[in-house]
Amino acid sequence: MRKTKILNIVFASILAILFLIPLVWMVSTSFKSDFEAIGGGTFFPQEFTFENYTSTLTSTSVPILRWLFNSLFVGFAGVAIVVIIDSMAAYALARLDVPFKKVLFPLFVSTLMIPWVITFLPLYQQFSNLGLLNTYAPLILPYSANAFGVFLLYQFFRSFPKELEEAARMDGANKWQIFMKVVIPSARPLIATLAIFTFMAIYNDFLWPLVTTNTPEMRTVTTGIAIMQQGSFVSSYGKLMALTTLATIPILIVFLIGQKWFIRGITQSGIK
Repeated sequence: MRKTKILNIVFASILAILFLIPLVWMVSTSFKSDFEAIGGGTFFPQEFTFENYTSTLTSTSVPILRWLFNSLFVGFAGVAIVVIIDSMAAYALARLDVPFKKVLFPLFVSTLMIPWVITFLPLYQQFSNLGLLNTYAPLILPYSANAFGVFLLYQFFRSFPKELEEAARMDGANKWQIFMKVVIPSARPLIATLAIFTFMAIYNDFLWPLVTTNTPEMRTVTTGIAIMQQGSFVSSYGKLMALTTLATIPILIVFLIGQKWFIRGITQSGIK
């Protein structure tokens, strides 16, 4: 038993190191000059320089702060809509007398098997016909509801103790009050897990923001980095890594803040 535990720790440590190496290399390269970054040879910079960060943050051709704002705004807006819609839909299907709910839930879940690329062109044509391209609408609305969130919360709501709902009902609470004051507080870890997954998916998305935006002011950080990689930063590895490091910071902060809730949500969903 002890040997197995030690082997597991060693294996997990090796995996952690393998995952950390690209991240450390990215941060290390961001402090190198372009000449040293292209030349390679050393993992860590021989001479630390902040020029890559200062030039990236002050450059008029690289609106990194605008790109970060767009990504964060779209991410948080999408998370808010998903949490509200998915939680209400999952609770209605799990605990309320909704007509045809035994048919509706399998239909919701079956949409998880539909590849994203199949809906890509119809969604683009719809936003194009409505004249909403190059706005925040196509960056937020496609993520406004998803079957994954409904499925995740549905399993928890079905196993939620009915005695708690009945006690609240006896105290005079209506269905909305039971949902908001009794059920939702108990589901916070799962909701946090759904929020983190949703934010990461929206923040890291590349192809959809690339085709639905066409001006630098509306680009997200992922599309902005890709454009700079093939543009003025094509041979400036130091500046490109500085730009990538800045783009990594927000999502890393979000995950670190929600890590406790994320672990509790995964554990809770597994137990339920």
